Amino acid sequence: MKERVQEVIEEIRPNLQADGGDIELVDVTEEGIVKVRLKGACAGCPGAAMTLKMGVERYLIKKIPEVKGVENVQ
Repeated sequence: MKERVQEVIEEIRPNLQADGGDIELVDVTEEGIVKVRLKGACAGCPGAAMTLKMGVERYLIKKIPEVKGVENVQ
């Protein structure tokens, strides 16, 4: 599943890069939790939590139903 998640993150990445940010896949747990690291402008952005839940998480779950959630790790 990690490879599938990485492919979807590659689809999302240009949108974040357009705003000066980026995203890196850290891990995918057996429970379906995707761990990512927000970078660049996204790392310190007050809207990062909203981007993560409403954007990244929603898109990943739509594309890969086995994904149960997304967490930002440092």
